[in-house]
Amino acid sequence: MGKTLKRSAAFAALARALASGARGGPSLGARLAALPRMIRATARGEYDGGLRLALMTAATAYIVSPVDLLPEIPLAIFGLADDAVMVTWLAGSVLAETERYLEWEARRDSVIPGRVVP
Repeated sequence: MGKTLKRSAAFAALARALASGARGGPSLGARLAALPRMIRATARGEYDGGLRLALMTAATAYIVSPVDLLPEIPLAIFGLADDAVMVTWLAGSVLAETERYLEWEARRDSVIPGRVVP
């Protein structure tokens, strides 16, 4: 049941991120352009996305790796299904995390040491 909850949360994040772009949230281009800045801020220890970035990196490695938990050849559709789930989770995670980063970046830019700019 725990894996089902995690998968449904990833799918919900993907749907929420795609819908927020249509409702005036950050566009897909803005989110993807924020990805390198998010990685740099995380590497410098300014942003707390280290674990999430590590999971996204692991998912990317799993998708492009020739080694697979469910091989495509003998298991046909089931072998492709695990990759499809990983791609969907990765897309949802990237969209949700970049939105979170953009919100953090906007809050951070509005702070001057000692006071908050409205």
